[in-house]
Amino acid sequence: MTDATNGSSLQLRSGPLIVGGVLAGTGFMLVLAGLTVAGAHLFAATRQWVGEMEVPPSERARQQWTRAKAAALAGASAWQDGSGASVAAED
Repeated sequence: MTDATNGSSLQLRSGPLIVGGVLAGTGFMLVLAGLTVAGAHLFAATRQWVGEMEVPPSERARQQWTRAKAAALAGASAWQDGSGASVAAED
């Protein structure tokens, strides 16, 4: 029971802790500034790239969705009609 009351305690100096906190805060602010600059550049470059496209991404997505629906309907129709099974049986 004497180990718990031997009088040794943790001694911290506030100077190094304050300096460490200031450096960590400064580093965080630099990282935040760097991410802001890089993000703004990527956003501007992406807007320019999309603006130079012949077909806007929304129209391209609409076209692909229409093609996918047509392909799914054709596949479902072929599966229900069984037209693929007769070709495979003849080979």
